[in-house]
Amino acid sequence: MFNDIITIGGVTQDINMYVDDCFLMDNPNKKDILRQKLFAFEYGAKINIKRIEYFFGGGANNAAINFSNLGFRTAIFASLGGDEKAENIKKNLTSHKVNIDLLTSKSKLETSFSFLVLGPDKEHVAFVNRSANKDLKVNKKVLNIFAKSKWLYITSLDGEWRKNLSEIFSLKNKKIKSPKIAWNPGGKQLGSGFKVLKKFFKDTEVLLFNKDEAIEILSSHPDYQTKKISFFNNIKNILFAIKEMGPKIVVITNGREGAFAYDGSNIFFQDILEEKKIVDTTGVGDAFNSSFVAGLDLFNGDIQKSMFLGAYISAAVVSSAGAQNGLLKKNKIKKFLK
Repeated sequence: MFNDIITIGGVTQDINMYVDDCFLMDNPNKKDILRQKLFAFEYGAKINIKRIEYFFGGGANNAAINFSNLGFRTAIFASLGGDEKAENIKKNLTSHKVNIDLLTSKSKLETSFSFLVLGPDKEHVAFVNRSANKDLKVNKKVLNIFAKSKWLYITSLDGEWRKNLSEIFSLKNKKIKSPKIAWNPGGKQLGSGFKVLKKFFKDTEVLLFNKDEAIEILSSHPDYQTKKISFFNNIKNILFAIKEMGPKIVVITNGREGAFAYDGSNIFFQDILEEKKIVDTTGVGDAFNSSFVAGLDLFNGDIQKSMFLGAYISAAVVSSAGAQNGLLKKNKIKKFLK
C-alpha cells in the first residue's frame, strides 16, 4: 500500500449548536496568557438555541478529506467505535476517496464526538468526548505502512499517545528513507510541556500551531517561564523561539490576524482572504494547516505559495457550515495551481 499522505489522530462526529446570547471578552486576569479571550454566557440564564446541525470532524478526518480533494493518495489512521456514527464516518471518507484500511473499530466503544457552541460572530468553543480516539495504537504492521508514505500528518492524539509518538518518530532514526512529518500537537501533547516533546521536534519537517497553542508550549520552556505577556504576544518572538526547538519549518496561525511561517532564514506572512460570508469557523485551522503541507508538495517547497493556498481554502471553509463542506477539490482551483 503506497500513500502520498497518511493522517494520524482524531475522528469525530460534530454536533454544532448555534446561539446568539453569548459574547467574546478579554480575560480580566491579565496574567493568564493561555486564556486571553473568553467565550461567555450570562450566569444562570436560559440560552435559546437557534438550530443544531451534525457534521464530520476531527483533525485527522478533516485533513484527510482536504488532502484527497487536492489530489493526494490519502489514508487515515484513526480509531472508531462500533456504532452508527462510525459507519457514517467511513462512508464519508470513502466517498472522498480516502483509504480507510488503517481505521480500527472496537464494537464496545463509542465513536468520539464533539459538541460545539457557536456564537453570533461564528466563533466557537468545543466540548470533546475522546472515547474511541483513546484506543489508537501504533504497531509494527502500521509502521511498515507509514514508512512507505511520503508524508505523515499528525494531529491531536489521546490514549497511549507518548508510546504512539515514539513509534512514529522511530522511523526517522532508521537509515532507510523515511516520510516527512508534519505535526499539529493536540491538547494532551501541549499540556505535557516542552521537556516531553522536545525530542520529537528535531525530526519534524513542519510544526503547526495556532497562537494560543504556540504560547502554551513556549511557556512550558524553562527559558521563557519568566517572560512577560508582551513577549508572548509578539509573533516573531514565538517563531524564533520554537524554531530553536528543532523543527525545519514553524507555522503559526493567528485568527483574523493572518498566519506566519519561519524556516530559519525568512519570516513569511499571509493575511486572510476576504470571505463572501462567514458561516462557521469550525475546522479553519485544520484547513489551513493541511493545505499548507499540501502546498509544500504541490509547489516544490515554496512556503509563500503554500501559505496562500492555506488562506484560499480556509476562506472557502468559513463560508460553509461544518469543518469539511467548504473544502475545495483540485478541479476547482486549477487556475490557482498553475
